[in-house]
Amino acid sequence: MSGETGGKLKRQKAWRRGHVSEYLAAAFLLLKGYRIVAIRHRTRLGEIDIIARKGDLAVFVEVKARRGEQEALDAVSFSAQKRIRAASDLWLARQPDYAQLSQRYDIVAILPGRWPRHFQDAF
Repeated sequence: MSGETGGKLKRQKAWRRGHVSEYLAAAFLLLKGYRIVAIRHRTRLGEIDIIARKGDLAVFVEVKARRGEQEALDAVSFSAQKRIRAASDLWLARQPDYAQLSQRYDIVAILPGRWPRHFQDAF
């Protein structure tokens, strides 16, 4: 197998793992009483992994599949946080109840062999 083919397979595996992780995180949030509004919401400014609501609270969730909790938290860089905030501003501006909404930015860590870990107000 050439290096290019091996790299493509690694990217496909990572892409698949990311999608599965996002669905696991969404199911986990549903169990916690959140309503899932969108998964992989794309805007011209970036993508938000999960948008969830609980009453008048809009929660923008970044999902990270890592071996440990700290690795997952560290994987959300400052530039990623800026991108998520900018994309969330676009989403919020399109909501009819925008003025009533509070917002929060969370991280859900998907850890091997363990329940997902939900870090509220992570950034």
